[in-house]
Amino acid sequence: MENPRLELTPLLIDSLYTEALVLADEARHCFDRSQANGQLSSEISVAFSCESLKVTTRLMHSIAWLLNQKALRAGEISDEDAHSDSLDLGYAPVSDAAQVKRFPPEARALIAASEELYFRLQRFSKKMRTAATSVSEPIAMRERLRSSF
Repeated sequence: MENPRLELTPLLIDSLYTEALVLADEARHCFDRSQANGQLSSEISVAFSCESLKVTTRLMHSIAWLLNQKALRAGEISDEDAHSDSLDLGYAPVSDAAQVKRFPPEARALIAASEELYFRLQRFSKKMRTAATSVSEPIAMRERLRSSF
């Protein structure tokens, strides 16, 4: 059976983690600058604030999940813990495309980049959970058979 850890190498985890940190820093500067400079009309200012929270949520969930993957590879948490719901990639709402079209180009690019990173990590997480389940089911069945005799 395929090892679920093979999907994410330490180098890939580090690269994704760096990408998430850079995006978080760029997003903070972009959203702060746009709000402080008065670039936005009052009409879209609230929508802009909501989207900045969505971006922050996506990136913080991404960073936390990647840190859990690092901890798993370092032996700081078990496979079982790493695949628990509490350590899985958290929920982050998608952006409102109609509102995003009204934002400055830099903000639109950061929103898209945060969604793309989050969706990539969702795919990794799903593959890893599926692989972990398929590997653990025969082991669990074997243990149930042993305990019944």
